[in-house]
Amino acid sequence: MSVLLAIALAASAAPVDLGYNQLPDARQEAAATELMFELRCLVCQGQSIADSDVSMAADMRRIVRQKIAAGEKPEAVRAWLIERYGSYVSYDPPLTLATAPLWLAPLALLALGLWIARGSFRRRRG
Repeated sequence: MSVLLAIALAASAAPVDLGYNQLPDARQEAAATELMFELRCLVCQGQSIADSDVSMAADMRRIVRQKIAAGEKPEAVRAWLIERYGSYVSYDPPLTLATAPLWLAPLALLALGLWIARGSFRRRRG
């Protein structure tokens, strides 16, 4: 009987793997999950760390949950991950000189399309 009790105590004292298990605080888990859907898996590149099954994504989920459980804000966790892995880790990269083309290209293409459409409409009227 004491062996079973010892096994049960050992199992309950084992640390929870936060890469695969949720935080006990529902509010913290919601914040961590929201952040995990905004971070790109560096191995898969097409999936968020919340969706990926690779060990790198599990490690990143573990880091996110540990930092959120320690009381860090999601913005601070995101900033730490960007500092460590680069802005590519975020699906919403910050505006920097390197990411400016990503932010400005849609505006430039929209302006080009409007300019072409305006010229086309003028030729039809004239």
